[in-house]
Amino acid sequence: MTRLFVDNLTVIDFSYLHPDRGLLGESWLLDVELEGALDYQGMVLDFGEIKQQVKHAVDDGFDHKLIIPTRYMGASVEKNNQLCEVRFRCESGEEIYHSGPISASCLIDADEISPGNLARAIEAKLKPILPNNVFQVTIRLRSENCEGVYYHVSHGLKHHAGNCQRIAHGHRSCFEIYKDGIRSAQIEADWAERWNDIYIGTRDDLIELREINGRSYCQFGYRSPQGQFELLLPQDRCYLIDTDSTVENLAQHIADSLKDQQPTSNFHVRLFEGIAKGAIAEA
Repeated sequence: MTRLFVDNLTVIDFSYLHPDRGLLGESWLLDVELEGALDYQGMVLDFGEIKQQVKHAVDDGFDHKLIIPTRYMGASVEKNNQLCEVRFRCESGEEIYHSGPISASCLIDADEISPGNLARAIEAKLKPILPNNVFQVTIRLRSENCEGVYYHVSHGLKHHAGNCQRIAHGHRSCFEIYKDGIRSAQIEADWAERWNDIYIGTRDDLIELREINGRSYCQFGYRSPQGQFELLLPQDRCYLIDTDSTVENLAQHIADSLKDQQPTSNFHVRLFEGIAKGAIAEA
């Protein structure tokens, strides 16, 4: 039997619910391997078809979504009239609530989200759409090797025309910060700690601050072209800015914040959004 492989076929940028860490933004590279019999062309499957069929299915089913482990005992999901409501109780007792169109969520039959569990869910989605001569599909998900620090971030862009408008999707992102032309590992570490497992929200989207069982929460909400979105998160997991949380604005926010603290120095920020893309800002 012959096997084909495509490394780095695509990147899945998403957020998921973690029993301990709460809402967690992530970016995983996807490698695919197909095993099967040769067709009349002498191929298992044309590489162009792999990229088209597999990437489309992955983007449609898993990318820029909130992924929920439905077998986790603290997870509750209700679907009604194209709306999906998710309630999630962390092991610490903290509550998370997400409401949005069904297309903004992805339910995984597992008690936690891991590269292995998500890979198996992707394999199950792909098998029915591949040609009959393809007998086996194997997916491998992995994190980018980052030189330096990184952070996990979730956000939503209500003005975006595409799937970035979903209120709870995210990324695992690296960044580089230069002070007076010299890269500063200390400044990078400070910002990585500040934005560790963070949700970056826009102040205009903050509906209210609430107290639930002695804990402070931020409730966000907005309407975008895909529908109405709501999100409730612990306040200490949220970071508020005055602008939309685009990577361009976030890079400039870091640069401007550093300049305010050290006005005699110059700062250059390369902020990634997931893998191999991002924005540059200076102050």
